[in-house]
Amino acid sequence: MGLVHTVGLVLHPERDSVPAITTVMDWAGRRDVTVLGLPDEIDRIACEALPVAPSELADRADLVVSLGGDGTMLRSMRLIAGRSTPVLGVNLGRLGFLAEIDVDTLPAALSAIDNHHYSVEPRLAVRAAMPDGRSVTAFNDIALVRIPGDGLAAVAIEMQEQPFVRYAADAVIVATPTGSTAYSFSAGGPIVAPTVRAMLVTAAAAHSTFNRALMLPADERLCLRLLPTCGRLAVEVDGRVDGYVCAGDRLTVTAHADAAQVVRLGHGTFYERARRKLQVRGSLEVY
Repeated sequence: MGLVHTVGLVLHPERDSVPAITTVMDWAGRRDVTVLGLPDEIDRIACEALPVAPSELADRADLVVSLGGDGTMLRSMRLIAGRSTPVLGVNLGRLGFLAEIDVDTLPAALSAIDNHHYSVEPRLAVRAAMPDGRSVTAFNDIALVRIPGDGLAAVAIEMQEQPFVRYAADAVIVATPTGSTAYSFSAGGPIVAPTVRAMLVTAAAAHSTFNRALMLPADERLCLRLLPTCGRLAVEVDGRVDGYVCAGDRLTVTAHADAAQVVRLGHGTFYERARRKLQVRGSLEVY
């Protein structure tokens, strides 16, 4: 018996996903597999998938297929966070780190997954408790970002309720290993393999003497305390503003291992992707 009985689709908001959707629907039709979609996404393109609420899609899907790029994959992973449901990334644009295949290999990939011929790459998430009582989850990063016209991000880093270091910067970023190649990397943070269990803290455009990135244990509690000199900051969750904080506020951040399972079919390694996407070559002096 095949593994997949119900497929959940998550679509890029702008890119043309019709060929990929048609491929999924044709494959599913030949195997009596149910295809679910989010109403606002499938209504936009008259897709024949069954419209369901996000919570129902997350509960029912045996496999989530993300059609888009890394942003769509991150949204798919947040949708099923904490579940064992595998997520297959299908690239509809530029090469990303999370998407595993292109549209032309989609039928073979679906059949391989249905026949249990695949592996999963567990991904760590970070979760922050906001001052208003909400909890936010990110698979790339949670960033406290300076608002133009307001003061700097003046933030104290506390580990296990003990003071550690302070930053004054344009932004303070708490990233997962998955997010080490995103905002954190552009701010000077290290490249970290996604299988490493750790949290990264990086300051963007640091104005303080201490400007080094930190790699912290995933099983310890991190607190970001906004200092009295801190301006009003935007809280960005995987690149989207999800609230605001100001001087005196505290955000407690914890890591959640194995929060999502990304499908891998042996079509390349993280290191190959990093070399291509980030053009990692090393110094010319060693050639």
